[in-house]
Amino acid sequence: QVQLVESGGGLVQPGGSLRLSCAFSGLFFSGSHMNWYRQAPGKERELVATINTGASTNYADSVKGRFTISRDNTKNSDYLQMNSLKPEDTDVYYCKAVRGTANDWGKGTQVTVSS
Repeated sequence: QVQLVESGGGLVQPGGSLRLSCAFSGLFFSGSHMNWYRQAPGKERELVATINTGASTNYADSVKGRFTISRDNTKNSDYLQMNSLKPEDTDVYYCKAVRGTANDWGKGTQVTVSS
């Protein structure tokens, strides 16, 4: 059974940086596509960044040039480096693992960008 635990969220001033981590417990991390989503209260969950098993990445237009997703298969973890943060980046950020038809989610970590 896969478990995902996000960490690294917090309060940061506009223009600041945070690095989110997603720790994957279970089998086949290297065979999993990893995604980061975010969601604000009352809004739909938004796909922020993806990294596939070959380490190819994609980003939402709203974060291109500011966020970087990466993975370390030796540590069963993936990361979201967030730079030049804006107040509109304030959300709960979720990690998702996809293997074939199987999807697993973490419980999320809060990111608040405010002065």
